[in-house]
Amino acid sequence: MAHAASTADLSVPNLFNFKDYVVLVTGGATGLGEMAAQSFVQNGAKVIIASRKESELQKTSSRLNKLGPGSCDYVVADLKDKAGCDDLCNKVKQKTDRLTVLLNNSGATWGAPYEDFPESGWDKIMALNVKSMFYTTVGLHTLLTNGATADLPSRVINIASIAGIQTLDPTSGDDGGLAAPGTGTYSYGPSKAACIHLSKLQASKLMSQHVTVNAVCPGVFPSKMTAYGMGSALDTLVSTQPSGRVGKPEDFAGLILFICSMGGAHMTGNAFEIDGGSNLSGMRGKPRPKAKI
Repeated sequence: MAHAASTADLSVPNLFNFKDYVVLVTGGATGLGEMAAQSFVQNGAKVIIASRKESELQKTSSRLNKLGPGSCDYVVADLKDKAGCDDLCNKVKQKTDRLTVLLNNSGATWGAPYEDFPESGWDKIMALNVKSMFYTTVGLHTLLTNGATADLPSRVINIASIAGIQTLDPTSGDDGGLAAPGTGTYSYGPSKAACIHLSKLQASKLMSQHVTVNAVCPGVFPSKMTAYGMGSALDTLVSTQPSGRVGKPEDFAGLILFICSMGGAHMTGNAFEIDGGSNLSGMRGKPRPKAKI
């Protein structure tokens, strides 16, 4: 083993070859899911995206198929409950008998005052952000294990959030304006913390079956979920970022591809923070001129 490197192919084309991959991205029509789907399509993979709105799925899949060289198909799915997850799994099984990557990205947030936070703001967020990841992964287990090996395991990536790690008061203003004044996303952070813990439990269970499970914890990226802050408080939002900017598609896609590559085959149970250092600094950036995107 001392000279193992002499016989290994450590070239980028070998370490990052996705041409035989079959990928499912939930919430894949917009935002982070669309970024991930595009990264796989542009690297030759067969991709299936899923979300509730067929019009958005058609638009995104058409755009990605024009990009190539991979392909993008879609299924309409609503993961609000177990029945919806089971329906998604059945539709995917009609299209493929194996999955190389499952990217559980569907999610939502809910903002309301601390003193009057509705019960539905807990039930819907926990169901979509946590429960759906569990049932979707369970339902696609046979596809994920089909063909998976120790050297090239299948991958499950659960999209959590830096909010699952941070403990800032959502109404203090320290979140950079992601929620409307006087409101907070009190169920969102705990749901993402649960997502991280679920990922570790799944990682422990599935590694022996050649399936890795990792969580990714994005900070602020352009998406529907951050649309309020990006639209009404961009300057404030950017001022909390020590990097001086919000996340870009290249940032997210690069991490996703790495986790799913041959170079990422020996990692499982991680929670990758991708936030430009905002969590480490307590979201204390420096006042900056008017932001531009």
